[in-house]
Amino acid sequence: MSISVRLRTTASILALATAALAGQPAQAQDSTQPAPAGAGTSTPGTTGVAASQSTTAPGPTAPAGAGGQTTSSTFTVDTIVVTAQKRKENLQDVPVVVTVINKQLLQDSGVQDVKDLQRVVPGLTVTSDTSDATTTARIRGIGTVGDNPGLEPSVGIVIDGVYRPRNGVGFNDLGDVDQIEVLKGPQGTLFGKSTSAGVINITTAEPTFKYGGAAELTAGNYNAIGGSAEVHGPLLGDQLAGSFYFADRQRDGFQSVVTGPGPRTRDDDQNQDFYTARLQLLYKPNNDLSVRVIGDYTHRNEDCCLAVVYRESQPFGAATGALNTQALVAGLAGAYGGEPQTPNPYNRVTYADQNDPENNVDEGISVQVDYKVPQLNGSLTSITAYRNWKLYTSQDPDFTNLDILDRTSGDENSEQFQDFSQELRFAGTFQKLDFLVGGFYANEYLRENEQLLFGTGYDPLINEDISASALGTPIPTALQLFFGPNAQYPAGQGDVDKYRQRTDTYSLFTNETYHFTRKFDINIGARYTIDNKVDNSLNQNTSPSVGGACDAIINTPLGRSLGQSLLNTVCLPIAESAFNNFANHQAESTSNTSGTVKGVYRWNPELLTYISYAKGFKAGGFNLDRISCPTAGGPSVDGPCPTVNGAANGLVVSTSPVTNTFFKPEYSDSAEVGAKTTLLDRKLLLNATLFYEKFSNFQDNTYNGLVFVVDSLPYVYSKGIDTDFLYRPTRDLNFQGGLTIANTRFSHSDTGALLSSGYLGTPGERLPFAPQYSASLEATYTYHLPRELYARLNLGAKYNSDYSSGSDEDPRKLQAAYTVTDGRIVFGPENRAFDVEFFVENMFNTYYVQSSFNAPGQNAPTDATGLVDAFLGAPRTFGATVRAKF
Repeated sequence: MSISVRLRTTASILALATAALAGQPAQAQDSTQPAPAGAGTSTPGTTGVAASQSTTAPGPTAPAGAGGQTTSSTFTVDTIVVTAQKRKENLQDVPVVVTVINKQLLQDSGVQDVKDLQRVVPGLTVTSDTSDATTTARIRGIGTVGDNPGLEPSVGIVIDGVYRPRNGVGFNDLGDVDQIEVLKGPQGTLFGKSTSAGVINITTAEPTFKYGGAAELTAGNYNAIGGSAEVHGPLLGDQLAGSFYFADRQRDGFQSVVTGPGPRTRDDDQNQDFYTARLQLLYKPNNDLSVRVIGDYTHRNEDCCLAVVYRESQPFGAATGALNTQALVAGLAGAYGGEPQTPNPYNRVTYADQNDPENNVDEGISVQVDYKVPQLNGSLTSITAYRNWKLYTSQDPDFTNLDILDRTSGDENSEQFQDFSQELRFAGTFQKLDFLVGGFYANEYLRENEQLLFGTGYDPLINEDISASALGTPIPTALQLFFGPNAQYPAGQGDVDKYRQRTDTYSLFTNETYHFTRKFDINIGARYTIDNKVDNSLNQNTSPSVGGACDAIINTPLGRSLGQSLLNTVCLPIAESAFNNFANHQAESTSNTSGTVKGVYRWNPELLTYISYAKGFKAGGFNLDRISCPTAGGPSVDGPCPTVNGAANGLVVSTSPVTNTFFKPEYSDSAEVGAKTTLLDRKLLLNATLFYEKFSNFQDNTYNGLVFVVDSLPYVYSKGIDTDFLYRPTRDLNFQGGLTIANTRFSHSDTGALLSSGYLGTPGERLPFAPQYSASLEATYTYHLPRELYARLNLGAKYNSDYSSGSDEDPRKLQAAYTVTDGRIVFGPENRAFDVEFFVENMFNTYYVQSSFNAPGQNAPTDATGLVDAFLGAPRTFGATVRAKF
């Protein structure tokens, strides 16, 4: 569907909705739930704060002059309402580290999805690699690495009370959002099993009983064009209200593609092309009952994601002066395609002969019922949800325009999550006790199909690798049988794998706060979780000849002469005949009790301190990939693995698939000491927390250039300080920011575990993707102009210190410290009926890497040799947006 057709469709839908809503009484009262006492009313120009009149007598207000500034001492940073403990509370009363981003700051900073959120939250990093579906969020350096769907996230994403099972599943246009809360540290007591690092809690705007709407249109470089429209209002008097949101966004790719002989024809990559719709109904027949129904649908049809050549060093045979990696690829040019790839990552040129379209559908419905029970001084909440997420994808997995490997487009390469969840909780107050009890059930059906096929250049590439890297001479006659013209890796043949996993999760939880005095509280929470997983997999080879080369060479003296690294390449799981028609059934059940205890003391209205301890839990799972017995530097799994002709030859090879791919649950222990302060006559909120976290059986996924290694590391530690502030020196000037210092490291005693997982670093090093220093700052200034006009300027910056961008700590993958700066300027009338915004993101075109990895088949897995590819951060983008409200 073209952008013009979509926009015409949007206009038609909007017109119909407007006509329907216009027929209802516009004067109907807004019966949405009131904020707690003391909560302020948001005003334009605030950043993450609620602005209200102070309770003190108002002072004189200077009139707005031509080009002047209106000042008033009566405007303060006031009450910010959060739901971090699943009840509405003042931010400064909650003993949890929470960064709050309200609707105005979301607009000022250009946040449209979860990935954009990292720009305004210190200590949060969000990266994508082979697909936007593999988006990974990390807090304080802790997150789930890799694109294996069997791995659940460490940072949970909750949208309108509904948990999203993977970070990538929550990667969509957020629409009309009221507020986002980023909760740091283990949050499993209230939010469940996969929140050991934190939670991103998103609340969208609910329908109101006042008629209105908004629309915006954006255009920018890379031929970006997009828009959204939203309408809301009463549908049935003051009892039923509705809202409808629609957005459509398109953009050319950030990268150009050298396609070689094809069949790929598209010459750009990482484009944007999606539309999303969101319909809500709010039914409030009386003051005690509220029913909110939300349905949403998103469709993405994009090309993503190719990696660039990032770094290069000598290949496998460096010690013997063998050819470099570029010579191997270039030497196969002509009949097989292929061109040398000189590392120059930020010219944003990639190489691919195969297409990489992604077709993604994300849809769901949720029903939230809130019922007040005055007799018990409490309320009952039920949230029922069903979601269906499916991705059809394809890929050129060798990231060259040599025809080496291919993932075809269609159901053969697809991933699907179907999730049903039900949460029921009762919260209330009894004398000095604030109580909450509840239960949660989730059923997840995971369906994954994978197909990886050999290209015409795979056999010749192995030929070149062997002759150049292992022997330094042409291939001997005895080996030509396996790597010559007879093609032991037949083009168009490979593997076809299917995984079907069902997960049932049951939880009971409680969270109680007892107010011993007006100043001293104790909070105790607990959660009991049962997690049942069942996986059925079927691995097949498309032809009996697949794996023949490995079978024939594995036990020969000539095979042993290749060396372990090259033998690993020859005997990749894709090329093992033992996986042909290999069916496997696995089942595991895990139960766990997690919880928290907090002591809170409010010294005065301006200062609250707390100390807390929490135990977290992240469920185990199955590695949904082909796993064989360990090779040197390969997967670490339980069970014996045979050697070739005895261990004396030093080679350990794969002879059979591993039937138990379960990785252990992850546990965390966290301690925090924090202070929340309100200073400068309520113009400054300054919060700081010291934290210490210990993770046991830390789930890790590493790609070593040959296979993905999922392992459980005995211990990982994180300690440091989190700070956040909101400062409003005048009505028109706002600052929001913070600093996270997180020393997130492997244990000094985990040498064996790190080596078995393919790490090139040393024990005690910082984790990959874990900057020690992370800071953000947003500044917004509103300038009042003549004729009741205004201009609002926003400048934001996010700083990360250096960190490893590779999952294996390869020193070539170090990302140096960097700062990304964004800016916006908005003009319009004071009544905000419309405005025009000019924006620039990544203003200084800062170069940075999202993630880097060993180029497939062109690296030794146990040392830093070969080629490194990388997925880059977005370049500078700029454009303009026109908005209107009615």
